[in-house]
Amino acid sequence: MKKLSKLATLALVTVGLAIGLVAILTLFGNNVRRLFGASADGLAGADSAVAFSKHGGLKAKTLKNFGQNDEGEESYAAPTPRTVTQAAPVAATAQAQPSAPPEPVTSGNTHVTERPNPFTLTTEDRFSTFAVDVDTASYALFRRYVTEGGVPPRESVRIEEWVNYFRYRDPAPEQGDFRVTLEGAPSPFTRGRHIVKVGLQGRTLAKSQRKPTHLVFLVDTSGSMNSQDKLPLAQKAMKLMVDGLNASDTVALVTYAGSVRDVLPPTPASQRDTLFAAIDALTSGGGTAMGDGLELAYRHAAKKASSKAVSRVVVLTDGDTNLGYHQSAEAMLANVQGFVQEGVTLSTIGLGMGNYRDDLMEKLANKGNGNCFYIDSEREARRVFQERLAGTLEVIAQDVKVQVEFDPKAVRGYRLLGYENRAIADRDFRNDKVDAGEIGAGHTVTALYEVELAGEGAQVATVRVRAKRPGGVEAAEQSFSLPKSELHASLKDASADLRFATAVAGTADILRGAPQTNDWSLATAEALAEGSVDGMSDRAEFLGLLRLVRERQASSVAGGTPY
Repeated sequence: MKKLSKLATLALVTVGLAIGLVAILTLFGNNVRRLFGASADGLAGADSAVAFSKHGGLKAKTLKNFGQNDEGEESYAAPTPRTVTQAAPVAATAQAQPSAPPEPVTSGNTHVTERPNPFTLTTEDRFSTFAVDVDTASYALFRRYVTEGGVPPRESVRIEEWVNYFRYRDPAPEQGDFRVTLEGAPSPFTRGRHIVKVGLQGRTLAKSQRKPTHLVFLVDTSGSMNSQDKLPLAQKAMKLMVDGLNASDTVALVTYAGSVRDVLPPTPASQRDTLFAAIDALTSGGGTAMGDGLELAYRHAAKKASSKAVSRVVVLTDGDTNLGYHQSAEAMLANVQGFVQEGVTLSTIGLGMGNYRDDLMEKLANKGNGNCFYIDSEREARRVFQERLAGTLEVIAQDVKVQVEFDPKAVRGYRLLGYENRAIADRDFRNDKVDAGEIGAGHTVTALYEVELAGEGAQVATVRVRAKRPGGVEAAEQSFSLPKSELHASLKDASADLRFATAVAGTADILRGAPQTNDWSLATAEALAEGSVDGMSDRAEFLGLLRLVRERQASSVAGGTPY
């Protein structure tokens, strides 16, 4: 009996100890398991996430360094910061429903770096082929950076958009859609080299000559547009554009934020009060479903697309996008490509700073048969939407390609200043299926080459231009020649247009850090610009901005800070 009593007592003690141990583990189990690296939170994924390395393997990263990359890894955008309750599974089951891509974070302005064109020997490649570009956003961004006390990031500088911002006195075409002029003179930057200017001047259109126009304003009303230089400036810009339309032209209004909204159906421009009231009523707030908004705007525009009318989508945004399935430029354009082929054109209007997606805006315009502008002030809005409205709206020549053939007997080598992201394979010059650039009414397109002459040969270059009529399938080709005898013996003998364009291109090339400009000087560019203002206010403004940049450069050097 005693023995049984002792066994019962021992059993009771064992059960009590077991119950106590369970209680302790229940209350303090996380701390015990954390000691051995197996906390419940850790197993659930609350403190870690999984990222793919560039080699396709999986690599665990803590949330503290999720937005960082180890050396040698491809960069990627971190997801929008949010409270993590549970990590997503690494692999979805077959029954899992598809979800939207993660929302990217835009931190600061986003640009794309382009490697400057190299100096090319004509014995290796005598052809230079590119698509025309009439965008001007890069120069307007430069102006804003400088007026706000800074300098532009190197990757934001696109030479062709600086040069093409300005008006030149190229003669108007006597017949056809555009005229080409060629001019060359010794380079002010590199001894022994010349600058050759290729200029295309498009024919102008009077307001009464313009085709019937249907515009679809696609306005970003997300929370990121809540500043005076964004939505309020966009509203002023739209009103200026409406005032420049013919009475029979029509305007529709679509907005996007967390969702897409049809604000106004196609409305005649003559109903100014109705249009202005709808524009004034816009407010900002919510996420940014840009891709969804673009699709709806294109659907509306396609309804009125024809060869006898202009049907254009005008996007006004800071370019930020973080909702929906179509967030990249490629995804957005793939979604609306059918409408582009139907003849719908595009204008991307950039606004604001801090999270501006310059890369997205330019890519959309380049691939969407459009143009890209950056609006930094009401004055710039007036310039784009009133003074140059015909060029902004109406295309007079599409898929315009330029091919310059240098004679190896006359030219040892050359370098095209800018147009890096508009390059076309030489073999595709006469391939009319290859997309190129558009020229609007009254637009001027200018390209500059730095060339090194050889001792022989009478002809510097032959310039060929191919272009289609709007809506056309086959392109027509024109050819122009530049004899060596027509080169100016001195830069002083060159036109003010060539001298000023050279000053602008030289400044841009220096500021973007092109390796070929190591011994170039902004002082040379300033002197050149000063002597070629030619009474034009926009040129005078450039000269003032250049002087500010030089002052900051001098202060930076004096203070021991790299410029």
